[in-house]
Amino acid sequence: MTIQRLENVGIVVEDLEAVKAFFVDLGLTVMGEGPAEGEWVDRVGGLEGVRLDVVMLRTPDGNGRLELMRYRAPAALDGFGHAPPNTLGLHRVGFAVDDIDAAVAGLRARGVRLVGELVRYEDAYKLCYVRGPEGIIVMLAEQLG
Repeated sequence: MTIQRLENVGIVVEDLEAVKAFFVDLGLTVMGEGPAEGEWVDRVGGLEGVRLDVVMLRTPDGNGRLELMRYRAPAALDGFGHAPPNTLGLHRVGFAVDDIDAAVAGLRARGVRLVGELVRYEDAYKLCYVRGPEGIIVMLAEQLG
């Protein structure tokens, strides 16, 4: 077996529309959206009576995908919330951007705040973390040179 690619990163959310709008504003496009339920959903997730709404987003280069899910049943469990970046578990997604200063300015204009600071890592990257809806941490990185 050889891994071919990263298929997607999944994030369970409460306010699907707000989270979708946040990522669309960042530049992702909606590939598809709709409900998912039935025996296959129950079996793959090891739950019973699953009913959820799904939005699949794609990065502009077409290679990255982000799957947003809102569970109608069973109810989603409280998780990381507004956990800091050093919390165990998966709770950050990162995107390469061509102009991080413009990206941060646009996000700030919409009320999004940085988790820390916009920093330069050697001569390689400028990067920052922003906190999106529902506490999701998004890393933005601009490759330099």
